Amino acid sequence: MNILMLMTDQLTVNALSFYGYTGAKTPNLDALARRSIVFDNCYCNSPLCVPSRSSMCTGLLPFRNNLFDNGAELPASVPTFIHHLRLNGYRTALSGKMHFIGPDQLHGFEERLTPDIFPASMGWTPDWSRGLIVNPGSNVGKLEKSGSRPNTTDYMKYDDNAHSKAVRWLREHRISGDSRKFFLCMSYTHPHQPFEITEEYWNRYSEDEVGLPAVPPDDPEHPFNEWMNTHHGLKERTPGAGHILSSRRAYYGMISYVDDKIGEWMSELKELGLSDDTFIIFTSDHGEMLGEHGMWFKRTFYDPSTRVPMLIHRPGTRARHAKDIVSLIDLFPTILDLAKIAVPKDTRLDGSSFAPALDGKKLGKDRKVLCEYCADGSLAPLRFVRKGKYKFVHVYGQPSLLFDLEADPLEKKNLHGVRKFAKLADELEKEVLEDWNPEIVHSEVLRSQQERGIINKALQTGRNFSWDWKC
Repeated sequence: MNILMLMTDQLTVNALSFYGYTGAKTPNLDALARRSIVFDNCYCNSPLCVPSRSSMCTGLLPFRNNLFDNGAELPASVPTFIHHLRLNGYRTALSGKMHFIGPDQLHGFEERLTPDIFPASMGWTPDWSRGLIVNPGSNVGKLEKSGSRPNTTDYMKYDDNAHSKAVRWLREHRISGDSRKFFLCMSYTHPHQPFEITEEYWNRYSEDEVGLPAVPPDDPEHPFNEWMNTHHGLKERTPGAGHILSSRRAYYGMISYVDDKIGEWMSELKELGLSDDTFIIFTSDHGEMLGEHGMWFKRTFYDPSTRVPMLIHRPGTRARHAKDIVSLIDLFPTILDLAKIAVPKDTRLDGSSFAPALDGKKLGKDRKVLCEYCADGSLAPLRFVRKGKYKFVHVYGQPSLLFDLEADPLEKKNLHGVRKFAKLADELEKEVLEDWNPEIVHSEVLRSQQERGIINKALQTGRNFSWDWKC
């Protein structure tokens, strides 16, 4: 079968009605969900664009390839699931954002229909030696500029162009007589901040519908939250209710923009006679805090930042919600399973296929997800494991956290240090540290930052040659 993969950027599950939340109006996604398997517990493997997307493509956790931050290069020597699809007869194409860093801007895609919206350089490499600094691109000051725009936005121009080129590509593929199956990835920048949307989408919501976020007064204090709030400028000033509401309203409008595009895809597949011969995958690279816990943007380990939508439509499969714990690195073997492609025996993989869940099979109680963060806004490596109903967070050199996500979905009550949960905490900590030495990772992060800093400065000296994809 063909595969159409529809990606968003920074889309939180907490805004989606087909996950049981109120917020964004998504009639097209809701309709697709009613014909799909919806995975209720899917996580990214890093709440940041580059490490998350690169891990998704390779099936490997970020630390395996030193993919620590938004300035880290995915080596061209590492195979992606796209390489395997192409090797097995698929025509592969990408339209929109994927945020590859370095000279390889394809990583298995045969065709790339648009430039990326973000730079391919190492210029966004953080420098932990400077300590905590306010992020100029993701900070509370951005909320004060959120709201509606009369005509269009830069992100909308980009996504409109990427969407139209992807649709045109699909039409041309259909009429060309090309007998190959296709893998087409359409990756939208929405609803990534800045929180700006046109009046058409802004006016679909009222402030009463948007509402204020949940900020529990008894949130556990932790150095990592303090670090991230400093990085996002929230230690300097607290956004007022008006800016919070306008940011959330614009964010919901941005989701509605994506939802309209999903509706166009469904109509297009039907018109081209491809509905019965195409898998559809809908997901995001990470979530968005959107004011929950008083925090914004991504980078944190709370569920609104790390839990992502995962929806798979397989023609003829009965729709349902799957409770299995999965993550984005599982897409590599899952997609190859769906395409009936055997993963070569010695392939390096951290992910495991969740394709059996499409047939109603349980994936097992021992499944876990691992999520890492070693980028800007932090001073040390972090990693969490989600296993069963528990989430255990390890921060190098700092106290750990343990949450029961069924009893405490807002992650308010830290169970680490409670005698009753001591054995469980020890077991989960071993899971976190089994293949990941935070001291070694910390040294690798510092070394990588220093080396990439040198390269980035050197490439800006003299003749500047850009790695950005040209179309």
